[in-house]
Amino acid sequence: MQTYRHKIRHETVSVQGLDIFYRHAGDPELPAILLLHGYPTSSYMYRDVIEPLAETAYVVAPDLPGFGYSSAPSADAYDYTFEKIADTIDAFLAALDLERFFLFLHDFGTPVGYHLATRRPDRIRGLIVQNGNAHDEGLGQGWGRDGTPQRRFLPTRPRRTGPSCPIG
Repeated sequence: MQTYRHKIRHETVSVQGLDIFYRHAGDPELPAILLLHGYPTSSYMYRDVIEPLAETAYVVAPDLPGFGYSSAPSADAYDYTFEKIADTIDAFLAALDLERFFLFLHDFGTPVGYHLATRRPDRIRGLIVQNGNAHDEGLGQGWGRDGTPQRRFLPTRPRRTGPSCPIG
């Protein structure tokens, strides 16, 4: 079993009246990676990648509201929309003084991350999307009418083409 320099730490911060639990590791002076989990998981899903990533980055993985060890207010008390969850994660980032970061998005965390990216693209170092969805509700205002991202979010490299590779 490999031993890493930076061990995972577990903490909770209070934002917008909610307790947001998070796991983090690494040197806060290094470039940061924000890991947003999917449904029905929590930051626990990243337990095996946080320490290896922390060798070269500061890694932060919160439990989204209603998941894991974070507060889970009733639907009457909290508006469980991607936009509202992004508001809460924005406040969480402010509480941690995390200004610029890479976004690693998975499943349910993807539209939350898209909201963060479209609100303040200047603070996003890059996007890594795993099994993410892209629909109007999750994309928000910074995207084209047909769901395609605005050019500022895409690399300007030419699209690669290759031989077809049929499956089956």
